[in-house]
Amino acid sequence: MEIQNGDVTLHVAVDGDEDAPPVLLLHGITQSVETWDWFVGDLIAYGYRVLRLDFRGHGRSGRAPGTYGFPAYVTDAAQVCLQVARQPCAIVGHSLGGGTAAGLAQLRPELVRAIVLEDAPLVPPDARGGNSLMTSFRLMREAIPRMQETGIPVEKLIEVLAGSPSSSGGTLGELVYADAIGAMAVGTLLLDASVLDPVLQGELTTVYDPNEPVLVPTLALAADPSRPDAVTRPADLERLAASGGHVKTRIMTGSGHLIHDQLDQRDTYRDLVLDFLSRAAPA
Repeated sequence: MEIQNGDVTLHVAVDGDEDAPPVLLLHGITQSVETWDWFVGDLIAYGYRVLRLDFRGHGRSGRAPGTYGFPAYVTDAAQVCLQVARQPCAIVGHSLGGGTAAGLAQLRPELVRAIVLEDAPLVPPDARGGNSLMTSFRLMREAIPRMQETGIPVEKLIEVLAGSPSSSGGTLGELVYADAIGAMAVGTLLLDASVLDPVLQGELTTVYDPNEPVLVPTLALAADPSRPDAVTRPADLERLAASGGHVKTRIMTGSGHLIHDQLDQRDTYRDLVLDFLSRAAPA
């Protein structure tokens, strides 16, 4: 379905019983709703209605150059809660989606039942830093418009991505599930590549304030800090945990940034999230 956030049209995928409590899934930058395809059935089986948002500039949502920052992304998520769920949502967010969920929980706690933050940027990303994601983003910013212009078939792009080096080391095909590579390919071909510009220029505006508490039940999952693409830092988890006992944190040993896609992490991720939701936002 499509909804409006001002002059931006947002695509929202909706699955499950309309009367079930909603879980809103928020993807990472360059991704789309397809990154969560594997998880929808599990959430429905646990009694939830599943809402998946394509952020502005991503997937099948509208383009809005100049507004690609957390303030705008937070309003996108808020409109899904207001217009589609029409009640507070449990929110699961990866990376960009996690930073958005944390910001929404601080700004509009009345819209949020609980949040899961998957390797979220809880401080502004440093474009000059050593995180290997920045190298990947620079390459993507150059390559994506060319791939879109040439009309590369999604099947061919899947082959290319599977053999490409991952930001965690090794190839993507060795690191993540095949469905994850398919989702990446779809997201790439639908992306407005300028969403990467604020990140690469060190100008990504933020909303979440790490010095202020988060007051809703929270599960924060961080990549292994030894991995070159880890985003959430141990110090970020410590500050978040200072919000109180309603915040649970865990470092996913051995995992890179793509926790829910990684072959040796997805099952653990699924169990942790479902258990947390059953306690913090029961169906």
